[in-house]
Amino acid sequence: MDASFKAAREVGRPFNSVLIANRGEIAVRIERACKELGLRPILVASEADKAGAATPSEGGSLSIGPSAPARSYLNQAAILLAARVTGAEAIHPGYGFLSENADFAEAVERAGLVFVGPPASSIRTMGDKIAAKRAMMAAGVPCVPGPGEPLPEDVDAVPAIAEAIGYPVIVKAAGGGGGRGMRVVRDSADITDAVAITREEARRAFGRPELYLEKFLEHPRHVEFQILCDNHGNAVWVGHRDCSVQRRHQKVVEEAPAPGIAPELAQRIGERCAEACRQIGYRGVGTFEFLYERGEFYFIEMNTRLQVEHPVTEATAGVDLVHEQLRAAQGEVLDTTRFCGEARGHAFECRINAEDPVTFIAAPGRISYVRFPSGPGIRVDTHVSAGYQVSPYYDSLIAKLIVHAPTRDEAIRRMQVALSEARIEGISTNLPLHERIFADPDFVRGCVDIHHLEKRLREEAGVQA
Repeated sequence: MDASFKAAREVGRPFNSVLIANRGEIAVRIERACKELGLRPILVASEADKAGAATPSEGGSLSIGPSAPARSYLNQAAILLAARVTGAEAIHPGYGFLSENADFAEAVERAGLVFVGPPASSIRTMGDKIAAKRAMMAAGVPCVPGPGEPLPEDVDAVPAIAEAIGYPVIVKAAGGGGGRGMRVVRDSADITDAVAITREEARRAFGRPELYLEKFLEHPRHVEFQILCDNHGNAVWVGHRDCSVQRRHQKVVEEAPAPGIAPELAQRIGERCAEACRQIGYRGVGTFEFLYERGEFYFIEMNTRLQVEHPVTEATAGVDLVHEQLRAAQGEVLDTTRFCGEARGHAFECRINAEDPVTFIAAPGRISYVRFPSGPGIRVDTHVSAGYQVSPYYDSLIAKLIVHAPTRDEAIRRMQVALSEARIEGISTNLPLHERIFADPDFVRGCVDIHHLEKRLREEAGVQA
């Protein structure tokens, strides 16, 4: 790689076309942002998505392989070939699939293209939970109590580490994510077995057996901070979100700003996150995820990509995060004066999935009728319409319903009305679950913890909590 290209890569460089290496609502979202910035979007699709679309997208999409993700959206060679034959100058990975794959980011750059995301080095550092924790501790970001080092191979040495932290503790895989590769231990008698089982799970699921140990917080909320960075050393936080309404570690409802957080505390944590990004040479958008309990924040991980819940931050911060990603990748200097971290009103997002609202089993099939709500303060991000075939091969997310209003109470009422107006027929969806959540008195009051939804579901099913 010649010196001039290397320098251009380090600060970004202009491009006119973007291949969107993803599918569904996020592909539509990125396509729209590209058009707004005068860039040529290039869409790709698997055989399942081309066959399931009710109407072809404008300009069509290029087939990149069979339905199975490993042979299409995760097929790096197919995506790079698609970029070459279409003349794409940049690749946007969206979220999921290859968005946090450092090897793919490097392959994109080696091919002479721009990766719309952070440098591969940042992805590697933050994708390793142990390395990420060390980096955050060095930047002064508060972390969950526990050593920032992997557990020793000798399981007999682990009980002393757990005793020093204090039970209950949680065993985590260094390469884990999405709620996998973790186990809570409440008693010293169970620690060695838990480590052995989790280590084997980590080896099989993530290809690496490294584990670490942290204090297990009993009733935390899940709060995350949105960061924007350029390639010139500028970084700024643009608000925080609460993502505590979860089921099996998967987010269901998100809101911004997170209720009940003192502004001065949010400012301090947000600025430390921005400083951490400067220290690791981060670029683009990133999200710092924290557990929040009894007025204290504890870092758990960083997502080096666009988040599914990014629209609630866009609504309350007055920023287009995809625009900012594309501008950072082109080497533009971030105007930090546009952001103050102060929220403008309140926003909620409901993830609408094709699944049974009681059993949560995925419900693929053909959508026969769709009616989404509209009006002031209502946004729907989706790729589906009547006639669309929901595939069994991919995540069940089919739409995101977002509302924005001057206050949290007004936003709740707006979401309640919007949910009552939404109709999707032909398949099962979790719309009834969302209606129950927004009628839940504890949720309406705010500040529910990450266990609240599952506790409610057990109560509804008549199961002893």
